[in-house]
Order: sequence, then C-alpha cells, then structure tokens
Amino acid sequence: MLALLAGAAGAGLVVLAVRQAWAHAVFTPPRPLPAQDIAVTGQQLVPLASALALAALACLAAVIATRSVIRRAVGVLLAVLGAAAAVAVLASLRASTVLAAARASALSGPLGGSTTSGAPSGGAVHEIVVAGPGRVIMAGASWRAAAVAGAVAIVLAGVATAVRGPRWPVMSARFERSAPARPRGTDSASMWESLSRDDDPTVDDGTRTLLGPAGRARARGRRDVSPLPAPGRAAGAAGDHA
Repeated sequence: MLALLAGAAGAGLVVLAVRQAWAHAVFTPPRPLPAQDIAVTGQQLVPLASALALAALACLAAVIATRSVIRRAVGVLLAVLGAAAAVAVLASLRASTVLAAARASALSGPLGGSTTSGAPSGGAVHEIVVAGPGRVIMAGASWRAAAVAGAVAIVLAGVATAVRGPRWPVMSARFERSAPARPRGTDSASMWESLSRDDDPTVDDGTRTLLGPAGRARARGRRDVSPLPAPGRAAGAAGDHA
C-alpha cells in the first residue's frame, strides 16, 4: 500500500509544481510606458498536466474500493495517466506559447511588476503594453523537474497496482460481517432429541463439557443426584438379610 501513498504524493507534487512560475514574459511598450514583466505559471502553459494529476488521485481512491481484475485495470489506467502527465510536462515550451499566455493574463487582470510606479491601469493600457515586442525568460526548470518526478511516481504506483494490487486488502472487507456459525444441533429433530434426554438444546457441546456433570444438571434445572430407594423396597431387602 506504500505505492498508493507514493502515487498520491506524486499527484500532489504535480499539482503544486504547475501552480508555480515556469517562465516570464517581458514586454517593452512605447514610451513613456514602462516595461512589464509578467510571470506565467505551468498551469497556464500545460493545464492538461494538473487535470491528469487530479484524475490520478481519483484512480487512487478507486484502487482502495475495488478488487481483483477491476483493481488491475485501474492500475493500468493510473500508469497511463502518469505517463501522459510526464509527456505534457516534458513537451517543449515555445516562446510564442509563453507570450500568448502572458497576454491573456494581462488582459484579464491588472498588470503588476512594472519597473516604475504610478502607471494607470485599464484595458487600453493593457493592450498597449502587451502589444509591444516581448521576450521570454524560462525560469521554472526546477518546478518542471518536480512535476516530472511526480508523474513518474504516479506511473510506478500504477504499475505496482496492476502487478500486485489484486493481493492487497480491500477497504470494505473490514466492514463485512461474516455469517455467524450455526450452532450444532439446532434443527427440530436434534432439539426434540435433546429435550427427550432432559438436556437444554440451547447449550452447545463445548459449554456442556466445560460445565461438567454438575453444571449440566443445573442447566437442565435439576440436581444430578441418585434417586433414593422406596421405603417398602428397603424394608424387604432388610428382611431378606435377616
């Protein structure tokens, strides 16, 4: 089950890594507007990676709730999701993609990180700033490597699930109640036979053995004592001896 924990940690690492800045787009607008540095996150560049990581988390939950062949199939799907996330992260990032993401981010919100203060904000200013020439600075190599490592952890978790998953315990097994063992001699014939022997049919054989003769007598509701001889019979026996 440690493989599942590793897969969950890998998926979380991918989600964390794509939320960091992977590149910076620097625009140089006409004077007197200042140059603008816009950070672009991995989520803006490869949104598929985080979606695949979230799908991997759902598969990990399904692994716990499934068994046998279905669990093996979920493991294969988990490995495929991890491999696809790694491919998405390792795909070459083009400068045009970074600039397009930066322009979309600038037009959807206020600009920040300008080299001078006091620049007015507004849609017109945004369009002027991002319409100028821009250059790209790749600065998220470490986060991209972390995302790849997380994707590899997902792949390994999927392979382990596909190979060894059917032998893992099932979550619902501990909540399943086993059928109680049927006591010995609980059918009608055995109960009537026990009653004819003056035995309690609700007491099992193990309990009778532990109780002993005295306990069995108490269970039957009477003492286990020998009956006394009748007075006439005792007198006759005494006359014969005389």
